[in-house]
Amino acid sequence: MSAVGVVSLGCAKNQVDTERMLGLLVDAGHTITNDPAKADVLIVNTCGFIESAKQESIDAILEMAQYKKSGCCGTLVVTGCLSERYRSELKEAMPEIDLLLGVREYESLPRLLDGSASVPPRCGPRTPRVLTTPPYRAFLRISDGCDNRCAYCAIPLIRGGLVSEPIEELTDEAKRLADGGVTELTLVAQDTSGYGVDRYGKPMLAELLSRLERIEGLHWLRVLYTYPDTVTPALIDRFRESEKIVPYLDMPLQHADETMLRRMRRRGSLADILRVLDYIAERAPEFILRTTMMVGFPGETDEAFGRMLRFLHEHPFHRVGAFAFSPEEGTAAFSMPGQVPEDVKRARLDELLLAQQKISKTLQRARVGQKTEVLVEGFDGTRAFGRSYAEAPDVDGRVYLTTDDPPPTGAYVHARLTDALEYDMIGVPEP
Repeated sequence: MSAVGVVSLGCAKNQVDTERMLGLLVDAGHTITNDPAKADVLIVNTCGFIESAKQESIDAILEMAQYKKSGCCGTLVVTGCLSERYRSELKEAMPEIDLLLGVREYESLPRLLDGSASVPPRCGPRTPRVLTTPPYRAFLRISDGCDNRCAYCAIPLIRGGLVSEPIEELTDEAKRLADGGVTELTLVAQDTSGYGVDRYGKPMLAELLSRLERIEGLHWLRVLYTYPDTVTPALIDRFRESEKIVPYLDMPLQHADETMLRRMRRRGSLADILRVLDYIAERAPEFILRTTMMVGFPGETDEAFGRMLRFLHEHPFHRVGAFAFSPEEGTAAFSMPGQVPEDVKRARLDELLLAQQKISKTLQRARVGQKTEVLVEGFDGTRAFGRSYAEAPDVDGRVYLTTDDPPPTGAYVHARLTDALEYDMIGVPEP
């Protein structure tokens, strides 16, 4: 059997695919190594969402290909969104690649490597996983694909339409993860609040959360990537009533100008967005809000961009991720009139990030004095650090704990927040 090394790129949803691949390989008798020089098989699970992600994937493939000369690697495997989208181009341009697999071909990997493993019927929640996260946390991908067809997005071209996993299978997967020591479970999908529409005829996120809450061992449940037209007052109240669902709402908006939302073909209007934000401001001020914004979409004028900035000041989010529009082949926006020059995109992105930095710092300062629970994740040599409910894994900041007796990694401790940085918090443990 082979020693296998892996490079996993892109989002948490792609990371789940990586973990399932590793689970299948370990079940087939292979071992996992973190040293690419010692790997007989190297896998690059790629992202193909925007130009910068595609370039990162290509760079990783070329880097791993060097180990065919300087290391033990005899087989270089490329999987994921880039290989799904550009299979023939990659095959022609990069002869170093030995195997190319798309996003729904992972289950064939053990058989292709050694011919001795049976092929499971479908790679999904029942597939074994080798976690690439710390053992106390994991992602639960509740659906794949997307039916929204936003004008800029290539995900439906790569992943296809929405396919929600059966609620029973997701519950069983979550139980297995909890039995393995996972205490924080983060639900992900292209559209989490639309979960179940295809399978059950209506959104079923609330029902899924109710089942997950009953699993012994799970301490925090977190939901990412919701849509404003399916985030209802009832769903927000469901979060608030729970002792396990953290009051953290990640709702990527992409823009806040009505005309731009229509041009982007975004599902949900500005009225839907304001309905959610107004309800939270009135009924659930403890919620931490995160969004994603795009600058430079075709047709974005200075006035439209200005309306986005005003919106962020009037409806402040604790966290905002931002990126410049990238024209993707096959999408409606690729050849839209009104393409924004690259220098204008960069200037707008810089302006937005600078404005949000100030907003984030103000909101962070407002948290000083609060008591919160912190999941301890490590020790940097001088201070323990972790995350509260207000920090999602991998994308948000940290809470640094001032203490002479660092708590163990994976523990939940109570802390009082004593100082605020732009994205991180300082705290002291309290009984």
